[in-house]
This record gives sequence, structure tokens and C-alpha cells, in this order.
Amino acid sequence: MRIFILLFVFPTYLFAQNKSTTSFGSAKGILKKIYGNKNRTFYCDCPYQKKSIKLKKCELKLKKFKKRSKRLEWEHIVPAHAFGQSFKEWREAKTICGFKKTKNGKKKKVSPRKCAKRNLEFALMEADLYNLVPAIGAVNALRSNFSMAELTSSEIEICPGVMKQKRKFMPSDSKKGDVARIYMYMDLAYPGRGVISNKNSKLFAKWDLLDPVDTQECKIAKLKEQYQGNKNPIMDARCSKLKK
Repeated sequence: MRIFILLFVFPTYLFAQNKSTTSFGSAKGILKKIYGNKNRTFYCDCPYQKKSIKLKKCELKLKKFKKRSKRLEWEHIVPAHAFGQSFKEWREAKTICGFKKTKNGKKKKVSPRKCAKRNLEFALMEADLYNLVPAIGAVNALRSNFSMAELTSSEIEICPGVMKQKRKFMPSDSKKGDVARIYMYMDLAYPGRGVISNKNSKLFAKWDLLDPVDTQECKIAKLKEQYQGNKNPIMDARCSKLKK
């Protein structure tokens, strides 16, 4: 009886957190198994094979980052920069991690991101499979750590429906719900890390409704659960309704 009560009151988010994928490098290896050698990129729906983007069959409009336009990368939907700043190691990298020696013997500052990897929770967040998707390298570079927003105009149209305006980024209508649910999961799984701002909570709730889950999104989420071990309560709730 006592055990039952303890389980009942135990915080739900603890069961949702990544506990097994401990590095971004290992995550990338697992993602290749989940998405396979042939698939399509998240934002622009461009076909790829292994690490190469098939640009001739892609409506990419970017002229920047030409080399990275041909390359597949794994993007954090919730940028590491967004949750990284909640860690002391990130904020005080200079004090905590100091400098490292380069190959030529010179000293170089340890980056905030690299310093934050010392914290196990940051490493687990950075490697969480649910937050990672296949993307064109150039799109990953342009998105950077910009926050999501509903845009009516853009300085750059990356591919149909995908826009950037100053430090804001908007996915296509067909991916708005996917993005919202990833943010919701990360916010639930890692509370207190500033994943969703008060301003964006309503936006993601709206996107979640406008672009509901489909069978492919549910299939990917289930594969990520199998490899990582932890459930995604956000996707479980949405996908169970889809089955009905």
C-alpha cells in the first residue's frame, strides 16, 4: 500500500526524462537507426541518403551555407542554448572550466556548451532523442538558437512555408504541431529549465491543435521510446486518440 502511494505521488516528469542516452554523439548513432539511411528532412521535406541531401529533388531556397546545404545534420528543436543557460556550468564557464590547450600549445576558452556537458542533466537533455530531428545543415545553421514564432513576413524564405525574420523562426504549417509537441515534452520532462516561455505557451497550444499528430509522427516517437527507454507522455496522449 505504501509503495502504491509513493508511486502515485512521484513526479510524472521523472518517468519522462531521458536516462540512457548520455551523449549527443551516441544519440546521432541511434537516430541513424531510427530514421534509416533514406528518409526526408524535418523542415523542408527534402530526400536524403546517408549524409547527403538530394538537392535536385528539394525546394531549398537558401543561398547561404552552400557546403552545409548538401549535408545532413541532427538538429535540436529546442536549442541547447535555450536550456543551457539554466545551468551554472554554462553561465559561469570561464570560472568553472577555464581554458584548454590547443594542439599548437595555445590556450583557448572552454565554450559554455562544452563546460555544461560536465553536468549530467545537461548531457541527457542535449542527447534526448525526442528533441532531435534530421535537418539540412544549412537550415540548421540558419535556425541557430532562434525561438519559434508565428510570422506574417520574412527576410528569408528557406523553403515553402519555412521562414526566418530577425531572431525568429517559423516552421511550415505541416510541422508546427510536431514542433509544439517536442517543446511540450521537453518542458514537461525537464521542468525549471526555461524550455517554454509564458509568451510561447499559447502559441504552442495553438500549433498543437492546428497540426494534430499523424501516424508517421507517432511511429517515430514509439521508435525513440524503444531505443531511449522513457515514455513521452505528450505523444502517448495524442497518439492514443489517433488510434481510436
